[in-house]
Amino acid sequence: MPAPTRSPVTPFISAAFAAILTACGGGTNDGGSPAPPATPTPAPAPTPAPSPTPEPAPAPAPAPAPAPTPTPAPAPTPGPTPSPAPSPTPSPPPAPTPAPSPSPSPDVTITLTPGSTHAISPWIYGLNFATGIANAPPLVTLDRAGGNRWTAYDWENNASNAGSDYLYESDNYLSSSSVPAEAVRALIAADHSAGAASLVTLQMQGWVSADEAGPVSTSNPPDTTRFKPVVFKKSTQSAAAFTTSPPTSDNAVYMDEFAWALDQKFAGQGIFGANAATPTLVQLDNEPELWNSTHLEIQGSAPISSDAYIARTIALTKALKDQFPGMTIVGPAHYGFGGLYSWQGELGATPSGANWFADKYLAALKTASASYGKPLVDIYDFHWYSEARDPSGNRITSLNGASLTDDQVQAIAQSPRSLWDASYSESSWIHDVLGGPIRLLPRLQAKIAASDPRLALGITEYNNGGCRHIAGTLAQADNLGIFGAQGVRAATYWPLGSDEPFCLAAFRAFRGFDGGGAVFGDTAVQATSSNVQAVAAYASTDSAHAGRAVFVAINRSTRTQQVAFSGLPVAGTAQLWRISASSASGQSPVKPVSAGTQAVSGTSFSVSLPALSVTTIAVD
Repeated sequence: MPAPTRSPVTPFISAAFAAILTACGGGTNDGGSPAPPATPTPAPAPTPAPSPTPEPAPAPAPAPAPAPTPTPAPAPTPGPTPSPAPSPTPSPPPAPTPAPSPSPSPDVTITLTPGSTHAISPWIYGLNFATGIANAPPLVTLDRAGGNRWTAYDWENNASNAGSDYLYESDNYLSSSSVPAEAVRALIAADHSAGAASLVTLQMQGWVSADEAGPVSTSNPPDTTRFKPVVFKKSTQSAAAFTTSPPTSDNAVYMDEFAWALDQKFAGQGIFGANAATPTLVQLDNEPELWNSTHLEIQGSAPISSDAYIARTIALTKALKDQFPGMTIVGPAHYGFGGLYSWQGELGATPSGANWFADKYLAALKTASASYGKPLVDIYDFHWYSEARDPSGNRITSLNGASLTDDQVQAIAQSPRSLWDASYSESSWIHDVLGGPIRLLPRLQAKIAASDPRLALGITEYNNGGCRHIAGTLAQADNLGIFGAQGVRAATYWPLGSDEPFCLAAFRAFRGFDGGGAVFGDTAVQATSSNVQAVAAYASTDSAHAGRAVFVAINRSTRTQQVAFSGLPVAGTAQLWRISASSASGQSPVKPVSAGTQAVSGTSFSVSLPALSVTTIAVD
């Protein structure tokens, strides 16, 4: 059974930010070394997905009724002075009513349930380091400053350490400024200009860079001449008041003061407030299960225990919410399944048991939050770099070429189904550990519901590969649709290479698909596909515009599919926008093109979807 690995790849950013990004990767799939292996349990062979139901033959059109034969007029009776009677002119027969042309019989039916709706979080259309990505999609809603680089970031001097990404080097890659917190302030300011919320990292590992003097020895970590200890709550160690210009000569860096200083830099805007127009969310460090690998220079070779991590979480969140009760806090930023399942092998988790790390964490936070008097963590988040493999054993996140086999396309295009679909079994070690379909979001939502239903889920790094091929568009569009349909609260995509036009294009199917400001609606309507292996579809309405509906339909099959949408009343003109391999040819950036209009009325309409395409249907 293959061990859980994460492909060593180099993330990207525009030229001015390339050095920053190379050292900012979260975990090993974004620039570090392979994750320590978990111990998977042998499992039965995957259950094959059900075969699609055979499609019915189209009914023949009814023949027109024959025209009626006119009845001849009776002959006139002769009179005393006969005169010829005029010949009657027969009335022309009425023209037959043309029979309506029936719609082609659907290959797939999307059943819409208007009574089953929920709000879509505005924060699911997010990117990591959004302002530094060349050809980034428009209308991004959340920008994350996260990854390995931020674990040892010292807000007092803007120094940070690359960890295992690059020589365990302390330097000024995040910002060359000497103004405290400038690396974070600049990002939040740029996000405000773009109308996006921000997700910023606060340090919890325990040590941050004291200098920018280059590589650090890992022989006896931490080197206290090169790092300063983190203190969560300033008043526990100092009677001095908070300041935006803390002394760098002392031996502590305070996290509650860091948050306070950021708020001061945006005075009057309430950036940590629950109702801020463009809020700043706070993430509790990054991929803690891997600190003994990614940050050997400060963690050492021994991993942090789950108990110690949870204790630090409670202490830091209390210190932050003492200052900002409405702050949205996100954690634990797991590197992947091995962390949330067994804390990288520390715990004896079982597939159907309530003994995952997630269960332990949720129970501890529930108790601590009750004692504190308010929730301490608001979003439970993890990273999801798909572990699915193609039939040849290649992990799909490594399939980054412009040419892929049909099997590789399907491995990529189907992979998002592991987030929710009980009928889908991917080829991966995670499937083998769980003994069947992964269904990760429903599994975690059930655990949250049993412990603290107020919590939401976040996925703050993810990628399914294929980003230089239409397969990447199919998978990424499916991800975005799933996040809305499954109630994910926050999501930020992490690029794995310097050229990912097709994955980035998928954002445009939901945001700015008309080349302007048109977006997917803010209310999800339940949409069920009769053949989800072939076609996935997502439906939305708009709380601010009655009668508006937007659908995104993904044809991941290799033939045209006639798709019927049924159940949601619509009226007006449907405008279609499409991304396919042929439409993308020659485009830079890849984006939707107009695919025409059609009148729609009633509770059903039908659309033809080309093979391997994503179509946005906007009805106004």
